[in-house]
Amino acid sequence: MLKRVRQAEKLSLRNQSMQTKIKTYVTKLEAALPSKNKEDIDSLLKAAVKVISSAASKGIIHKNTASRKISRITKKANIALA
Repeated sequence: MLKRVRQAEKLSLRNQSMQTKIKTYVTKLEAALPSKNKEDIDSLLKAAVKVISSAASKGIIHKNTASRKISRITKKANIALA
């Protein structure tokens, strides 16, 4: 097998794993929003932002996409806590 093919497989696994992780954290946050529990929402928001920022810094998602996702979940969290 060519080295480039091996690298592509490894990178696609890493990318897919991180994309799934982002979706999981965002889903957990959105599930916690109706409860209006400030501590849960704050901790989940912080974790989701960390994962999204990490993915952007590694080039898995574009920095503008990361910024947009963070903005949207932060806005939802603030509305739920208001």
